[in-house]
Amino acid sequence: MDGIYLPLFLKRRERHLYVAVWFYIATFVTVAVLHLVNSFELPISLTKSYSWYAGVQDALVQWWYGHNAVAFFLTTPYLGLMYYFVPKAANRPVFSYRLSIIHFWALIFLYIWAGPHHLLYTALPDWAQTLGVVFSIMLIAPSWGGMINGLLTLRGAWDKVRDSVVLKFMVVAITAYGMSTFEGPLLALKNVNAIAHYTDWIIAHVHVGALGWNGFLTFGMLYFLWPRLFNTKLYSKKMANFHFWIGTLGILFYAIPLYWAGFVQSQMWNDFTSDGFLKYPNFLETVTNIIPMYTYRAVGGLMYYIGVISMVINLAKTAKAGTFTANEEAEAMPLKPIAKNYKDEHWHRWFERKPTMMLIGSLVVILIGGIIEMVPTFLIDSNIPSIKSVKPYTPLELHGRDIYISEGCNNCHSQMIRPFRSETERYGEYSKAGEFVYDHPFLWGSKRTGPDLAREGSSKLRKPNSWHFKHMYDPRSLSPGSIMPSYPWLLDKTYDTSMTAPKIRAMITLGVPYDKDYPEKANADVIQQANEIVEDMRKILEEDGFEVSPDREIVALIAYLQRLGVDIEKGQITKK
Repeated sequence: MDGIYLPLFLKRRERHLYVAVWFYIATFVTVAVLHLVNSFELPISLTKSYSWYAGVQDALVQWWYGHNAVAFFLTTPYLGLMYYFVPKAANRPVFSYRLSIIHFWALIFLYIWAGPHHLLYTALPDWAQTLGVVFSIMLIAPSWGGMINGLLTLRGAWDKVRDSVVLKFMVVAITAYGMSTFEGPLLALKNVNAIAHYTDWIIAHVHVGALGWNGFLTFGMLYFLWPRLFNTKLYSKKMANFHFWIGTLGILFYAIPLYWAGFVQSQMWNDFTSDGFLKYPNFLETVTNIIPMYTYRAVGGLMYYIGVISMVINLAKTAKAGTFTANEEAEAMPLKPIAKNYKDEHWHRWFERKPTMMLIGSLVVILIGGIIEMVPTFLIDSNIPSIKSVKPYTPLELHGRDIYISEGCNNCHSQMIRPFRSETERYGEYSKAGEFVYDHPFLWGSKRTGPDLAREGSSKLRKPNSWHFKHMYDPRSLSPGSIMPSYPWLLDKTYDTSMTAPKIRAMITLGVPYDKDYPEKANADVIQQANEIVEDMRKILEEDGFEVSPDREIVALIAYLQRLGVDIEKGQITKK
């Protein structure tokens, strides 16, 4: 796309780069930087690689990428679309040229700093968390500046909104952008984040932006373009209006129950009895209580989907009734010479005439925040204090960790205990930065559909090997009401011991302190540990009609789960 699009900036018949183009340029350059920084990985096969970063460093890089991927995949390009299509649909100029300048530069500068607000109360250094909070709060100004610029473009044209389904979609889209970009900084406040993080509130927040801002702006844009592309009228305005209303109601039915679920989850997680004990010590109680909210969410999603289907039918019939115009003859005006005396021009015109300088300026602006946040974390050892009791994973545990990732366990289970009484009572000692120095990649998670597993192998939470075996085979047999899926294939699939040595060699390259000659010996330890786990649970499993072999994925996964939290506990025992 860059190879097609960017040359158009360089060879054009119009000196001025319109505001929409600024956002496209920033999108291209930032997405390239994000992928470059985030993709430092060490491959061990065609389909498997390990993140070059570990633990805290990986968390910072991944959320720097994750937050800004949303910004520069789903925000800046859509702002470019807003600045183009809203004036077109309303037949009005953009409300404020100067406000668009402030919106653009402030947004791309501030957004890049905000990633750490996803890691509040974690093992990330406090200074990095604080930067994330401060710049997230500052983001309100340019974000709402853009929303105001979009809505006030409709000044004098609000009567059109009543009759134009295109403008209806666009108004709701811009409003959703404003709501989402207000809620983001709100969630960056530590006291609010303590309530919302790991809950369904975050899911609601994300989908207000995705369904409202991105979805509705896309729909409005398609309803505007399609009749023009096929030289005809829209097949059915009634269907388009139906799409608008059922889509709007779908968003409400989707988001509001999730906001409610988020508050319920947080309250139940943090509730104590008058005697000082957790009121809901069984995490499953907090899950079953919000299942009705998930039902409403599904209804909302179905309504939204029905709206999309109606649009597809409407646009297909519109296309069938018209004739597609593949190309239109057009002739550009000749380039006018730049006046020698342009003191009266706005200073930003210099950037608008020079796409290369706009690109370089955008690059410099977005690099500042990333460099200041990440470089100290890599270069200053005090940011990640070491813990002597923390040791590298055994080869079998390393296999199990890879299975844990491939099965998506980290999507529902976090591995990060925040320093709250409710969490330390429920899970154990809060998480430290030094625990994760051998984690490639980090697995702190961002959602607790299931309980945190950071201390799953500790004496407080440890369960028998046979429990994990049966639980993975059929979660509801041990946890009635659980919504966790079953993983019966783990009992049949074998882990690949031919990859043991390459995995260990990769870890050595990444700085994990295995002996240099260990890769060739590692499979002996794999067999020994796997046999120990199988012998430990063989009698119980055979009584229940299960057969188990040491080479099955379930065994490796159990080894990994039983390791979680053990090193920290050993360190505490040693200190005593």
